Amino acid sequence: MKKPEKPVSGSGLSAAQEHLRQLWEEHIRHEFATHNTEDTLATMVEDAYVNHIPVLTGGVGKEQLREFYSKRFIPQMPPDTEMVPLSRTIGNDRLVDEMIFKFTHTIRMDWMLPGLAPTRRRVEIPLVAIVQFRDGKLAHEHIYWDQASVLVQLGLLDPTKLPVAGVESARKAMDKQLPSNALMNRAEQAQ
Repeated sequence: MKKPEKPVSGSGLSAAQEHLRQLWEEHIRHEFATHNTEDTLATMVEDAYVNHIPVLTGGVGKEQLREFYSKRFIPQMPPDTEMVPLSRTIGNDRLVDEMIFKFTHTIRMDWMLPGLAPTRRRVEIPLVAIVQFRDGKLAHEHIYWDQASVLVQLGLLDPTKLPVAGVESARKAMDKQLPSNALMNRAEQAQ
């Protein structure tokens, strides 16, 4: 049986986990701060893939990812994009980040809203990234968010006619004291 690694001083993470954290943070820095496709790709294995689960955008392999990052993702990120961390779990070869992803839909965002012209509306959604590592680099990213919540906030879905929530889902993820069961209560009152 392999002996567990000692935690990095003061962090509670092993040296291997600390490496995963640093690599992931480097990757997202290149996506969101330096806006550099090649530096982003340098953090990934050759056959890496990205899958934005709600809308099936991303790519498989560095050539598809180069196209995706350089034309559809990095240049289509609204300038006021903000990520507010909620939780992070790091294992031996996987990292899970839970965050609130905030932006104003001022530019085309084909990676999240394919074919939709800017609505100029504000969006705040819980988002989860599950990142797998292999050979010291990112192997894949599965990114999840509630597309119905996005569409409600953009005014494209009527939350009074469907069991969906808008910005309330992000607010509830940040504040457990906010009311639960509002959609069920509304449905019961409508009967």
